[in-house]
Amino acid sequence: MVNVPDPPTPAPLSVLRNEAERLHLTLPEAALERFRRYLALLAEWNERAGLTAITNEEEAQRRHFGESLALLVALREAGLLRPGEEARVADLGPGGGFPGIPMAIAEPALMLVLIESQERRCAFLRTVAQDLDLARVTVVHARAEEAGRMPALRGTFDLVVARALAAMPVLVEYALPLLREGGVLAAPKGSRGDEELAEAARAIAALGGEGLPPLPLPLAPDAPPQRVYLVRRSGPLDDRYPRRPGIPAKRPL
Repeated sequence: MVNVPDPPTPAPLSVLRNEAERLHLTLPEAALERFRRYLALLAEWNERAGLTAITNEEEAQRRHFGESLALLVALREAGLLRPGEEARVADLGPGGGFPGIPMAIAEPALMLVLIESQERRCAFLRTVAQDLDLARVTVVHARAEEAGRMPALRGTFDLVVARALAAMPVLVEYALPLLREGGVLAAPKGSRGDEELAEAARAIAALGGEGLPPLPLPLAPDAPPQRVYLVRRSGPLDDRYPRRPGIPAKRPL
């Protein structure tokens, strides 16, 4: 009998390492160890907290970690974030922590607030922040509409990010009340992005915003293309917004 050698075992976090190299992003060993622990916690908590439909580790590295880091790179290239500089960032509806936590691991200067409406997911996010020693990451258990009314959060953020949370007309009402004047909403979107942005024109005007040219999201060549849609808060915020929980989704502006 001929002994056939087992195929080589992939290096730990090999997909993430390749994505970081493709993005020209340096991840120190301490950051890679945090990502390793993060991946383990996702697997441990996924069933009880309903974090993600992606259970394959390599796909999780590519989709969750790689796409989140691609957003960080796009925002840096646009000058909306600068390496090593503090920025106050809110992640709306992060679920398992995407894109905010991978961004915070790669850029420790970020002051990240994760705003999540489901308590089980909040418990997971708090565990991640504690276990990974992410001292600048905090978790707020609230709906986006509630967060936008909280004095400690309203009008305080430089940047709001959201991944697959809502269509742009709804997302604008969720996000702009959280932004300081001059702050920016950054939302990765696929093929309907241009259409969603056009549909959000009334909401953008009502909330004192202005649409900015979208950014290319630097994904791998075989990934479906996405762009990062940007809305800057450039004017005063009407006290009527955000409306009561559930109303923005039921009756978009």
